[in-house]
Amino acid sequence: MAKLRTRKHKVVLARSRGGDAGITFILVILGAFMFLPMYYVVIQSLKPLDELWMFPPRFYVMQPTGRNFKDLFTLMSGNLVPFSRYVFNTVFTSVAGTVGNLFFSSLAAYAMAKIKFPGGKMMFKAVRTSLMFHSTVTAVTSFILMSALNMIDTYWAIIVPAWGTSLGLYLMKQFMETNVTDAVLESSRLDGAGELRTFWIIAMPMVKPGWLTLIVYSFQDLWNKGASIYIHSEQLKSLNYAIQQITAGGIKRAGASAAATVVMMLVPIMVFVITQSNIIETMGSSGMKD
Repeated sequence: MAKLRTRKHKVVLARSRGGDAGITFILVILGAFMFLPMYYVVIQSLKPLDELWMFPPRFYVMQPTGRNFKDLFTLMSGNLVPFSRYVFNTVFTSVAGTVGNLFFSSLAAYAMAKIKFPGGKMMFKAVRTSLMFHSTVTAVTSFILMSALNMIDTYWAIIVPAWGTSLGLYLMKQFMETNVTDAVLESSRLDGAGELRTFWIIAMPMVKPGWLTLIVYSFQDLWNKGASIYIHSEQLKSLNYAIQQITAGGIKRAGASAAATVVMMLVPIMVFVITQSNIIETMGSSGMKD
């Protein structure tokens, strides 16, 4: 009998060591290629203006400087609205929208996947169809609805639409169907647990990779949201919008613009790094079914 290969006490695929080395080499090359854009953005933010406009562009800095970041925060501090206000607006709407999206998407997905009710399949078909439409297509209808609900120029105009995304519901339903077995739910009900308790204690831990992936997608979308047709007051606008306004001053603000790109990129990257192992598990298990 052939001896199984193990690594860290886990059985691995029966590949040769040369095959492992070849795959590792390919993955390193692909990883470096994917990392290159982020590296280039950081390098650009450290270049003085005379290096920013060199052609062909260089992937290194001859005279690194932090002046671009200093110029960015100097410009931000010159606004009528404090820089901290823009940061608060973005953090508050991103966190509130993400938490609500996770809760409502997961709850609706549980009902659609594990509770039989009339019209359930038709509702899911409507959700699946809505994935084909970009938010720009429904902008006019959404504005009329927000206006009727008196949500224009409030935080709710950003937060509430984030709670009902089709992608979140679709993603969580697929995970509920794949990872949460009916036998486990039935055992919980026999032990006297209600549906909400079963959902929170049993189902949600079993789909942890799914909701962590949803957190990353939802948070990134809200964090990078720029100008909104629903927000008119300067005190309620996002950090991304403020930075876009400041860095739209032409060539003389190119350095500040490069620094702003790095600032806006850091937080979503940190969220992804924290949850990366579960996201990789999501990609690996999507499409696998018992």
